[in-house]
Amino acid sequence: MKIHVLGVCGTFMGGIAVIAKQMGHEVTGSDKGCYPPMSTQLEEQGLKLHNGYNAQDIIDIQPDLVIIGNALGRGNDAVEYVINNKIPYISGPQWLSENVLQNKTVIGIAGTHGKTTTTSITAFVFEKCGLNPSFLVGGVCPDLQTSARLTDGEHFIIEADEYDTAFFDKRSKFINYRPDYAILNNLEFDHADIFDDLNAIKKIFHHLVRTVPSNGIIVRPSHDKNLEDTIAMGCWTENETFGENADWSYKLLSSNCAKFEVIYKGESKGIVDWSQVGLHNLHNCLACLAVANKAGIKIEDAIAAVNQFGGVKRRMEIKGTVNDITVYDDFAHHPTAITTTLRGLKDSLTEGRVIAVWEPKSNTMIRGEHKEGIPAALANADLVVAYHNKEAVKWDVAQYVADSGIENYCYNEVDELVAKAVELAQPKDHILIMTNGPFGGAHQKILDGLKVKFA
Repeated sequence: MKIHVLGVCGTFMGGIAVIAKQMGHEVTGSDKGCYPPMSTQLEEQGLKLHNGYNAQDIIDIQPDLVIIGNALGRGNDAVEYVINNKIPYISGPQWLSENVLQNKTVIGIAGTHGKTTTTSITAFVFEKCGLNPSFLVGGVCPDLQTSARLTDGEHFIIEADEYDTAFFDKRSKFINYRPDYAILNNLEFDHADIFDDLNAIKKIFHHLVRTVPSNGIIVRPSHDKNLEDTIAMGCWTENETFGENADWSYKLLSSNCAKFEVIYKGESKGIVDWSQVGLHNLHNCLACLAVANKAGIKIEDAIAAVNQFGGVKRRMEIKGTVNDITVYDDFAHHPTAITTTLRGLKDSLTEGRVIAVWEPKSNTMIRGEHKEGIPAALANADLVVAYHNKEAVKWDVAQYVADSGIENYCYNEVDELVAKAVELAQPKDHILIMTNGPFGGAHQKILDGLKVKFA
């Protein structure tokens, strides 16, 4: 079958394209920006990419089916041609459900935070323990070498996103997956562009809970009131918890949470000693161990695999070091994620300051839905340099940054922000750049500026 994917350079849709190609379909794709690393990954799979959404490309390709990403809507040239000419079309999640997941034991990882990391850890552990899993991750994990693959193994591990499915299907993506095992990492208000309030998110998460079979498992934190409310709406599946006083608990052996004893139902199962820091990553690890155990992997073997895990791009990813100043990239964009990321980094240091470089970029943050949580979140740094794109963000970013109570600066131009971060940096400092966008190349500009400063 000839399949054309619209929005192919998004991580999820690119993964769909890779899986379709591995199934033997003839796959092409279009996107408004076909750039590395996703474009490289797709081209290595033998996919032909088209730049832009042009009706003429659809005419030339003559696909049997078009898979449409959720970033596209009515008025798009390619979408209009598909609809007007009655070319069969479908969403990525529905295609995956109907063509792949029906014959797999599905492990879905959901939650406001930590989905990509937990999905990557789980896929890595299953791979290291010989289960040869299929997976689709919403990010790039160097240990896995690709963000998606299809194998003849029993398990399919998927990042289960609550964002909407397509312009013609406004349900959350994860409703399509019907996981046998579900990890619910946490639940907070997010995606204000599609959810009216927290209760709306609880409701859609309960729709996911309803799809998990009674012989499966739901893994969730022991102290998350919003998830407790969700489960209280009705649950027909065994639950296991992780965290303090939980089924899966821990004893800290290092202040940065990188080394800890795993305790399952009161019994010690081994020591995790890995490269990840922060309590949030410890929780991600425990959730992974819970589903691995359910799948029949010995806990000791799963822990041995976890200890080899190297991390995920854009999650505390080191971009470079200049004159003993380390620059990190992190995807954190919600106050909770900003808090846990900063604390994880701070707790791992014995010297040097943490300079937070922050851009409010997510749709929810741009609307100001989480602005009240920003001062306390940024206060976990030693000083902060923030960016305010006044064309997009209409609330007073500088005031909320100032309310953090720490040394702070706010700029309307990326280059001014870069110059200030470079000026402030001293040897042994750690510059943590937090954004879910490209940030005008700030990461490399800061590294380049530090090279000039210390030349």
